Amino acid sequence: MSLPALQLLEREFEKQRRLFESRKGALGRHIDRHIQVFEEKKDALERKIEQHFENHLKRFEQRLETQKQKIGTHIRRFEAKNAIRFDDVRFIRSWIEKPLTTGAVAPSGRALARTMAAYIDPSIPGPIIELGPGTGPVTEALVAQGVDPSRLVLVEFDPIFCRLLRGRYPQATVVQGDAYSLKRLLAGLMQQPAAAVVSGLPLFTKPLRMRLRLLSEAFGLMSAGAPFVQFTYNAVPPIPKRLERVRAEASERIWMNIPPARVWVYRRG
Repeated sequence: MSLPALQLLEREFEKQRRLFESRKGALGRHIDRHIQVFEEKKDALERKIEQHFENHLKRFEQRLETQKQKIGTHIRRFEAKNAIRFDDVRFIRSWIEKPLTTGAVAPSGRALARTMAAYIDPSIPGPIIELGPGTGPVTEALVAQGVDPSRLVLVEFDPIFCRLLRGRYPQATVVQGDAYSLKRLLAGLMQQPAAAVVSGLPLFTKPLRMRLRLLSEAFGLMSAGAPFVQFTYNAVPPIPKRLERVRAEASERIWMNIPPARVWVYRRG
């Protein structure tokens, strides 16, 4: 290629380069404008979607609250019609799911609960510790016996029952945990010796050494002569009645309870 032709080609290339540079700036500005418009539309769309979601969430929460109120009304009608607490249905379901950790096949009947509470003298000062209160039928009998709810220390393993108890007895102290570790569980909580321990625990599901340790730890938290009250469905006592320096007594069999039960009371001799 001759020199003049090469120079002409270079000039044409430079011309095209300058044209591209000028158009590139315009194209960049055009793209920037489109990006800006897109961002504005995107922000508006996001706000619209967010508002739409919040409106739907609010309507859902309103419908949910309405349904909860309707269910509450149905539960109250069910309880009034059948003379049974809906919580007791939960108790039975809990026993079906975990029979070894729930002491009874049904919440304690009124006759059994009254018999257990009758061994408690509300005039004696000190906290009343209840082990395994479940939905609280014995707790209710203790209150009916004259025990101030603020004196109650309710030790319950099931967190669902704990929530029920806190709602039903807001003045009581509800402790969620394993009652077979009673000393550790209540360490630092007891400001004075307890006036009694009332137990609905399924003692026969545990080895004898664990039952004896539970009784020993309960005695360690109570004042001298205070009762450890325990019910059982079995014909034999849940803790041997012939223990050194321990007095034991039993109630008559309570045939009105389902199944029939008996209350055993243990005191340090």
